[in-house]
Amino acid sequence: MSDTNHSSHKQSFWRTYIFSTDHKMIGLQYGFTSLIFLFFGFCLVMLMRWQLAFPGQPVPFIGKFFGEANMPGGVMLPEFYNQLGAMHGTIMVFLGVVPLAVGAFGNYIVPLQIGAPDMAFPKLNMASYWAYFLGGVTMLVSFFAPGGAANSGWTSYPPLSNIATMGQTMWLFGMVLLITSSLLGAVNFIVTIIQLRTKGMTFMRMPFFVWAQLVTAFILLLAFPPLEAAGVLQLMDRLAGTSFFMPSGLVISGQPLTISGGGSPLLWQHLFWFLAHPEVYVLILPAMGIVAEVIANNTRKPLWGLRMMIASILILGFLSFIVWAHHMYLTGMGTVISAFFQTTTMMISIPSVIILSSLFITLWGGSIRFNAPMLFALAFLPMFGIGGLTGLPLGLAIADIHLHDTYYVIGHFHYVVAPGTIFALFAGVYYWFPKVTGRKLNEALGRLHFWPSLIAMNFIFMPMMIQGLAGVSRRLYDGGASYAHAQGVLHLNVVMSVAAWALAIAQIPFIINLFWSIKSGERVKSDNPWEATTLEWSTPTPPPHGNFSTPVEVYRGPYEYSVPGAQKDFTPQDQPKV
Repeated sequence: MSDTNHSSHKQSFWRTYIFSTDHKMIGLQYGFTSLIFLFFGFCLVMLMRWQLAFPGQPVPFIGKFFGEANMPGGVMLPEFYNQLGAMHGTIMVFLGVVPLAVGAFGNYIVPLQIGAPDMAFPKLNMASYWAYFLGGVTMLVSFFAPGGAANSGWTSYPPLSNIATMGQTMWLFGMVLLITSSLLGAVNFIVTIIQLRTKGMTFMRMPFFVWAQLVTAFILLLAFPPLEAAGVLQLMDRLAGTSFFMPSGLVISGQPLTISGGGSPLLWQHLFWFLAHPEVYVLILPAMGIVAEVIANNTRKPLWGLRMMIASILILGFLSFIVWAHHMYLTGMGTVISAFFQTTTMMISIPSVIILSSLFITLWGGSIRFNAPMLFALAFLPMFGIGGLTGLPLGLAIADIHLHDTYYVIGHFHYVVAPGTIFALFAGVYYWFPKVTGRKLNEALGRLHFWPSLIAMNFIFMPMMIQGLAGVSRRLYDGGASYAHAQGVLHLNVVMSVAAWALAIAQIPFIINLFWSIKSGERVKSDNPWEATTLEWSTPTPPPHGNFSTPVEVYRGPYEYSVPGAQKDFTPQDQPKV
């Protein structure tokens, strides 16, 4: 457990910035690393979008740099397209969004919001980051392996993944490291939140963001072990000749496969989706927590129905474990089991609707400040709403059979994750940047980042819905040029690709803003520039080692804004009652 009496002696460069045990530095390490991975994963899909919009045409300017094995004459080969697709999904989910939402924001903000001096296990925290970093590097290095990176999709379904190139083995080693990182982090978050809350910080006084991180940690702790076990079993299949996921009688290129057989590919799907569906809530719950903090602060109102929101997030966490098989209706499950998972999938939409409704109602009558973090938080609401509503047909077997392998699924999932979760993460960056650096991000650049991003996102993902409803398969290397169902909506590929490249350009103001503001941004005039109520704004700026100058005590709930009779329109949690 961390010592509350932190010494103030000066540490070496390596202990301060590289192998730090301070939760804030580890949060920043997660933040910068995951942003780099996000950018890299986005670059992969921009290459894919060229192939989908202009199949068979050389990639301009940079195509020749990918080598004859991947792009002869600058034209992308199907095998390389598959690598880009598999690694885009893996990188964006496991190396980008989750580490940013949990590793970065959770590490930096949670101890501050509960009044703790650090995480409960600082060295475990450091180990978690480095396991994540090594897992990510392993994934990236796999592009240089014989045969290239993993090419069996981010789901790595066997038997295809079992007979794939060496990159799949590296993918599995990378996943084991990433999962180990998540498990270490999850244990740390749970113990920290339960044991290190400061005096007066009861559970019902915890900010909604902390609740979101607590439930997320439990999901990670309980859902990831089955996938780690599955990863080890697939490694055994590939390296030790076992057949956990390999059925008998497989023939490859006319030759019978000499394996013992008798395994079940469906076993992998069950183990994978037992993690991968809760993983959606690992993405979205911290995002909801960030949006709740930003909306409460910028409407100058308490969150409407906070207790109901907390109950909803607990129910979401529980139900997320009993919906996984709605990804597997096409595997031929019986009608009874199918009905069970259809029912639970419909049920899990209810708490999501409650949380979203509470956030919408909080806006009503508020004196809203339309600053950059608030714009991103406001955009999250309808974007996540579209993502959620379009997921309902996929929860019903009769609709899912038609939509399952189409672009509709891609559009739905990306509405949840891209303009949904990622917009919330941007809101968090703009909101907490002044606490981390003592300077504000530039508002004009923030708006220049927001509006083009919002427009481009919708021009990417809404056409995917249209293509999906038209029946276009999502597994076509040529974008549907050779597919009868795609002919009427083929032109949308160009629209989506241009929008994707526009989205990349829209991130330039953010990158400039981030680095320029660290050195030259407007200095904040107080430790609480947003006039917020939660404890992280009661620390010096930036927070020192140990976080608080003096022991802090909590006297009230997290969102006492615009209290009738109060001198100001906000009352910090550590302000004693008179």
